[in-house]
This record gives sequence, C-alpha cells and structure tokens, in this order.
Amino acid sequence: MTEREFNQLADAALARIETAVDGCGGDVECNRSGNVLEVEFDNGQKIIINRHDVNQEIWVAAKSGGFHFAWQAGVWHSRRDHSELFGKLLELFAEQGVRLPLA
Repeated sequence: MTEREFNQLADAALARIETAVDGCGGDVECNRSGNVLEVEFDNGQKIIINRHDVNQEIWVAAKSGGFHFAWQAGVWHSRRDHSELFGKLLELFAEQGVRLPLA
C-alpha cells in the first residue's frame, strides 16, 4: 500500500472515531492533535488512538493494553489478538460504561 493510500484510510478511520466519540455526550471528551486522538472519560481514564505512519498502522493505547491495527482485506485488524479496530473500541468504551455510537 502506498503512503498516500494508508494516510487516506487511516484518516478516514480517525474521523469516523472522532465523530462517534463526539456523539457520546458529556461523559467523554475527544481532542485531536494532528494524527492523534486523545479520548478522556469522566473518571480520568484515557484512550489514545494514533496513526503510525512508519508501520502503516493505527495504534490504540488503553488501560487494558496497547493494540496495533493494520489494514488487511479491507479491515483494520490487530496483529496481537486479531480483533477488528472498531469492535475493540466498542469493548474499550464499554469497559468505561460508555456506549460508542459507531455507524
């Protein structure tokens, strides 16, 4: 995959996540700085999501661990546990008692 293709796919994923987090309401705050989304919950817990250009991955860091997602067969898959990016985010948000409205 070219760098441009990766950037387009990763940026689309980050935008989708940011829109979904904004739809969560007051329980969650999302700040974006370049390639990094920082999601903070009312209890102070954070999830950091970023585009890692060198490895062509989306990285997610949460209290329960770190995950690296690579584009494979049209889906962002974790190299660690074979989960899918958006499914993993639903799980991580549920751990915080927040429903992430991913469309």
